[in-house]
Amino acid sequence: MERVIDIKGLTKSFKDKKAVADVTFTINRGEIVAILGPNGAGKTTTMLMMLGLLSPTKGDVKIFGVDAKSKNVREKIGVMLQEVSIMDGLKVKEIISLIRNYYPNPYSLDYLIQITGLNEDDLKKRTEKLSGGQKRRVGFALALAGNPDILFFDEPTVGMDISARKIFWETVKELAKQGKTIIFSTHYLQEADDVANRILLFKEGTIIADGTPDEIKKKLSKQSVSFITKGVIPRKMFLEHPFVTDMYDKDGRIYIMTEDTDLVLARIFDLKLNVKDIRVEKGRLEEAFEQLTSEHKEVI
Repeated sequence: MERVIDIKGLTKSFKDKKAVADVTFTINRGEIVAILGPNGAGKTTTMLMMLGLLSPTKGDVKIFGVDAKSKNVREKIGVMLQEVSIMDGLKVKEIISLIRNYYPNPYSLDYLIQITGLNEDDLKKRTEKLSGGQKRRVGFALALAGNPDILFFDEPTVGMDISARKIFWETVKELAKQGKTIIFSTHYLQEADDVANRILLFKEGTIIADGTPDEIKKKLSKQSVSFITKGVIPRKMFLEHPFVTDMYDKDGRIYIMTEDTDLVLARIFDLKLNVKDIRVEKGRLEEAFEQLTSEHKEVI
């Protein structure tokens, strides 16, 4: 796969405190990467160095094989920060047209309107008259204006309603299918679980987990298969297998705790057990997040 971002030994110190400490990772074309972590974990500092807005104390940031601050890189990236700041005094259509003209191969205005959910009334408004949600949509359009190869989003859906969030993430997935690389931070862990195909979890300036949401949940979260049955199922039928860690009754359901839900399901079907209402719980990213950030156990 083609590498588009290459980070080696990245370190950033502010006085005596290391905000980022010797971080190394690569990101490939077409990936959707969520950068997660508690406040002060170093994720925003890392993103700012990737954008060339902050110089590292040590280490290297290469975007498309060259320095992040080069003009060629800036023509290929789009950014939407948490606080969207838009020039006052211009209409939305005017500001989007202005930003488009800074790039050699921008998206058309019609396409930007189509994929960001803006409408004709939005385009006629002056920027200082926009609501919070409208500003987010305009910020999204400005990030996309130059037809970038890499998109950076910092808490992109803050202030968006449910409908706007849905449109946003559907657009992000479609952009990734086109080969664009998406890097975003969010406090909405469900968004990372639903959208990202890779998670970088930061704590105290280091990466403590790097993998798909399912990989991280599988290693750290509780997985179970539960069902209702009128018959008696001996515990030995399941507990004799190494992939089962526990089996118990609760509220009329039998729960089988496991490291592999597929193997449990196969066992149920092989035995032709008389069960109904089978439920599979793969664990929640919140559980993995809480366990990792409290225990600082590396899962890479």
